[in-house]
Amino acid sequence: MTASEESRDLLAIAADAATSKAALDLVALDVSEPLPLVDIFLLATGRSERNVVAIADEIEDRLIASGTKAVRREGKAEGRWILLDFGDLVVHVFHEEERLYYSLERLWKDCPVVPIPEAATVSSASAVDSTDA
Repeated sequence: MTASEESRDLLAIAADAATSKAALDLVALDVSEPLPLVDIFLLATGRSERNVVAIADEIEDRLIASGTKAVRREGKAEGRWILLDFGDLVVHVFHEEERLYYSLERLWKDCPVVPIPEAATVSSASAVDSTDA
């Protein structure tokens, strides 16, 4: 079983939203084989608690605008690891330290990587370039 086209569409929206708020190291994993209720995990990193919250808020706002509501949201108060559950797509927004500590990529290393849509990666490069200026 592989991630559905619908979950890939949600991934594109979420990845673009994350990069618009300067998220780093976006990785999408197809977890549909071991987890029958979820297709994709999107992992993103923020540089500070405020950045982590801003990334999560933007992802949630854009997915709601597209007609998808979060089933669950956890971790906003701390701003260190926010989990957004949209059913087929689960987004993990980490502070840099938590991303290294929990290392979900290593935990789910047997799951295939889902390519992040080109528009999101271009936005990410532009966001980094604009912060360097």
